[in-house]
Amino acid sequence: MFPHRAWRRVVAHALRSGEMAAGVYENPAGNWDLRAAIARHIGISRSVSGSPDDIIVTNGTQQALDIIARVLLEPGDVVAVEKPGYRPPRDLFKALGARVIGVPVDSEGLVVAALPAEARIVHVTPSHQFPLGMAMSLSRRRALLAWADRNNAIVVEDDYDSEFRFGGRPLEPLQTIDSTGRVVYVGTFSKTLLPALRLAFMVVPPSLREAAHKAKFVTDWHTATVAQSALAQFIDEGAFARHIRRVSRTYSERHEILTAEIKRNFSDYLDLVPSSTGLHIAAYARRASVDDINAIALRAFDLGVAVQSFPLEGEPQVGIMLGYGAIETAQIAEGLRRLRRCFDERISRRSKAA
Repeated sequence: MFPHRAWRRVVAHALRSGEMAAGVYENPAGNWDLRAAIARHIGISRSVSGSPDDIIVTNGTQQALDIIARVLLEPGDVVAVEKPGYRPPRDLFKALGARVIGVPVDSEGLVVAALPAEARIVHVTPSHQFPLGMAMSLSRRRALLAWADRNNAIVVEDDYDSEFRFGGRPLEPLQTIDSTGRVVYVGTFSKTLLPALRLAFMVVPPSLREAAHKAKFVTDWHTATVAQSALAQFIDEGAFARHIRRVSRTYSERHEILTAEIKRNFSDYLDLVPSSTGLHIAAYARRASVDDINAIALRAFDLGVAVQSFPLEGEPQVGIMLGYGAIETAQIAEGLRRLRRCFDERISRRSKAA
């Protein structure tokens, strides 16, 4: 559902602009118009407080995390991540020499009491925990900020898809309720537009601003100017907000259909994790092992159905994720019929073998 026609128009306008004609290097923090547009957008849509000076435009979330790590970490420093959680940040921090420690999550999000006291950075997905899908409770958010203040740590709030919220009461971002400058807020346009654009941003507290600008400079100087100029216009003229409203209606419908079908037709195999945000749902396997779920995912892929398994680290249980961002709404029912067949084949075969 990417708005190709509107995007081609703003890219063409950016290519004709005086800025492109000058052909000069950009500010490492990014195009000023885009930073101002992002500040307005996240202030209205996410209640995130920040001026254009606080924003750095990056090539995806992964570069934002790389910049934070360059600023804050020495080899051997501890980084706390959610368990289970999103793997690329974990791999990045490890590659930079950090000691990465997984911290369990429960129905309220990250278990703050389990955080290692020596952690310099805590990476969390509080709006929509990846992969399970729950939102961090307000009391847990406050506890995390208090912990960070006591332990002189930085919390990286990875808010990767909160534009797509389909119900429930929205909770204030960690960045909004942070009063001591402990939160770096990271957002991306990969979910709302396209991963191929490689456009994301971070909102840094004043204490880290200068160092983060320098880290961005030595990484790649600046993000591509044409894409930045085009996105600034796309946001300012209201096209981005219209796009979000349009696709949200579709994603909400897909979310409703998928959750209802899982509850109705997979109750013997899966326990759905309640979620009202994002582009995927997660479920615990009731009886299947890790090997079963991996085999089911491979068989489903052969039948044209993409699902992803994830282990619950330290526990015998396994989970499965089902995304609905790139499937036509009318195809969901058929996709689930094929997936059900894969479960039936694998579990019945295992039962006969036993």
